[in-house]
Amino acid sequence: METKRITLFAGHYGSGKTNIAVNYALYLKGRTDSVKIADLDIVNPYFRTKDSGDALSRVGITVVSSAYANTNLDIPSLPQEAYATVHDKSASWVIDVGGDDRGAMALGRYAPEILAENDFEMLMVVNRFRPLTSNWQSALEVMREIETASGMKFTGVVNNSNLGRETTAGDVLSSLEYGERIAREAGLALKMVSVREDLLPSLSDKIPNMFPLKLHVYQAWK
Repeated sequence: METKRITLFAGHYGSGKTNIAVNYALYLKGRTDSVKIADLDIVNPYFRTKDSGDALSRVGITVVSSAYANTNLDIPSLPQEAYATVHDKSASWVIDVGGDDRGAMALGRYAPEILAENDFEMLMVVNRFRPLTSNWQSALEVMREIETASGMKFTGVVNNSNLGRETTAGDVLSSLEYGERIAREAGLALKMVSVREDLLPSLSDKIPNMFPLKLHVYQAWK
């Protein structure tokens, strides 16, 4: 899989973009020395990159997130260290962009420098089993809203259609056309189809571009 210095994951709340971002950071760590992950979410959601902080730190991945993450305070604040995503070119960065267009607004302040360097991938994470993106039309609408809010265009799509631990191989297979249609309508490549690790043996010869996924990495690694 070709990698860029900066990889951004964005999508609607509940798409699973945070878990994808954490897994991708771990994937990168096996291929390059310096990996850092930044949580640019300015809205305090239920599951954040910071939840995986201890596990990531143990393997040498730096986590940058709001001081208010995992608190009862919902304050739109980003740490000063987040600017390192564009200034620290010695590291490979994974960026977890906030859900939908409101969260994507935080990315706008970094967009000009990211675009100028032009060493990035911005991936739209979609999940057919989420109510607000259950069809390709609604997912495409969310994609356009995020692009408008962030000032950046997506470069690819990640099909992360799943039902958590209840996901079956059949669920993954039934979502393939959904992900392919979104990519086709957007004129983008379908970069990854995420598959829970225990389902890989039954799907390995049926899905191209599979990306092995640990669910809730922060729990499994503690």
